[in-house]
Amino acid sequence: VSNVYQPEKAEIKASERRKQSNFQGKKIIRFPKLRAYIEGRLFDDYSPEQISGRIRYREPNIPYISKNTIYRFIRSPYGRKIEFHRAIKHLHRRHYKKGKLSERTFIDDRPQIIQERARIGDTEGDFIVSGKGGRGCILTVIDRKTRMIFLEKIFPVSIHNMEKAFLRIKKRFPEMLTLTLDNDLLFAKHLELQRLLGVTIYFCHPYHSWEKGTIENGNGLVRRYIPKRSNISCYTEEEIILIEMKLNDRPRKCLKYMTPKELLLEHRKRSPECSD
Repeated sequence: VSNVYQPEKAEIKASERRKQSNFQGKKIIRFPKLRAYIEGRLFDDYSPEQISGRIRYREPNIPYISKNTIYRFIRSPYGRKIEFHRAIKHLHRRHYKKGKLSERTFIDDRPQIIQERARIGDTEGDFIVSGKGGRGCILTVIDRKTRMIFLEKIFPVSIHNMEKAFLRIKKRFPEMLTLTLDNDLLFAKHLELQRLLGVTIYFCHPYHSWEKGTIENGNGLVRRYIPKRSNISCYTEEEIILIEMKLNDRPRKCLKYMTPKELLLEHRKRSPECSD
């Protein structure tokens, strides 16, 4: 009988309707200016309601968006990193007072030798975060010249555990000279991190993650093994090490089809003191 309610079909139809709507925050994605405005205000601690109201009454040149759509955007794959930042802020609110990142050195001040990838040791860092409901993250660090990538699981997530993860990478890659980061809340104590690692830290401009394109590309490779909706706390250390090994044994066209590992080992043979 056609009028009989069928729960399974109803759920399928509802799912399709959600896909066709702005369920995943797609309206925000379609308008880069709107997305930049929303992300900027979220990092400035505006609530979705404040952002929506501000757009409606004070920003006539930006397409209007409701607070509910902003919430959906935050929870979608597109806004996953924002959700991660907001969670960290609520968990560790006492660490993030205004002015903590006021002494940043921006990417504009990086020496030309870094821009040219002329030496080993100039690195970029970032995080791969869990999907909705997941816990933990992976610290990713890549050497700009060799494309050697290092992965360290962080769980539970805290500034202290992030610092320990960086120190483990520095021990494995003592050649590290500089580190370029984005403006993640976990880097609130960046001056202390710089002292611990004995490197110079540079920052991308806010909301300009493409300025560290080498690690963005590296993260894309990691995501082939760890999809965006993954719960990183479920991955073992052995699994993460295996992913790192696979990526570092992968021939790269930009390296004339050498692997990152081969290039680093070749360098260490010429400079054995670096591998001590």
